[in-house]
Amino acid sequence: MLADQTKITVFQPEENNPSEVPFVSSGIKAGFPSPAADFDGTKISLDKIVIKHKEATFYAKASGNSMIGAGIDDGDILVIDRSLEPAHNKIAVCFIDGEFTVKRIQIEKDCVYLVPENNTYEPIKVTEDNDLLIWGIVTHVLKTL
Repeated sequence: MLADQTKITVFQPEENNPSEVPFVSSGIKAGFPSPAADFDGTKISLDKIVIKHKEATFYAKASGNSMIGAGIDDGDILVIDRSLEPAHNKIAVCFIDGEFTVKRIQIEKDCVYLVPENNTYEPIKVTEDNDLLIWGIVTHVLKTL
């Protein structure tokens, strides 16, 4: 078992029922509020923003703290696109030695590392003894404040 992993629970987006909510398209200033700031009637579906490849996209709930430096906290919802190619410095959901984990991919000359974003944990050096599948690339993180 990987001791330094952020575990995930995977689920598919609900394709048949995208919810639209009011959207302030002009932006919201963090300073003094304008009395004229009001909803302009625009609606938005988050699914339409975070999902680019519907058939290849999944959501997952993160569990753990190995990726806090990348802004992925325990309980966050990850948007994962399985159609994207793994690349250096991308954050990926990896299936290594029978377990899911979320890590940053670091590709070096003759080696691949799965790197946590928390100094408490060590990078995982992928060797020929490991069974590794890059399951998908994390494109968005949805969190509760």
